[in-house]
Amino acid sequence: MTRATEASVELRWVRLTDPAAQPLVHGLSGEYAERYGSNDEMQAFDPADFGPPDGAFVLVVEGGRTVAGGGIRRLDPCCAELKRMWTAPTHRRRGLARVVLAALEEAARERGFRRLLLETGPAQPEAIRLYRSAGFELVPGYGRYRDDPDALSYAKHLDDGQVGV
Repeated sequence: MTRATEASVELRWVRLTDPAAQPLVHGLSGEYAERYGSNDEMQAFDPADFGPPDGAFVLVVEGGRTVAGGGIRRLDPCCAELKRMWTAPTHRRRGLARVVLAALEEAARERGFRRLLLETGPAQPEAIRLYRSAGFELVPGYGRYRDDPDALSYAKHLDDGQVGV
């Protein structure tokens, strides 16, 4: 299996509504339903939140096919939220999520954000491992799932590694 750093992989910055993002949207919707049951997570935020000037959405395209991606959206002047991270099941364990995460961290820095926050759940152990290995640390609940006892909130300070909300 090839690694994510090979030339066959293209990073493409798009709007969440771009047709190239739809495989990610559909794949992530199906995965959320499979792992958590019926939910409205994919309708919870305006797709425009993931566009300029404060948001960003990146896709990993291989052979003309969207195989991974994710986005950031503004929470406040210093913090962005990481959302919609997904890799196609057939392309997992190749480092693509790490490529997406690094690109989104850089996009957040370029937009002046000093911290990245995210929410995930216990049914996503792969995501939890990725975020922890990338320097994210557990913080008190902050967002949509703040009152959900199963939700996990993580943060990473983008300047010097400090964590906090």
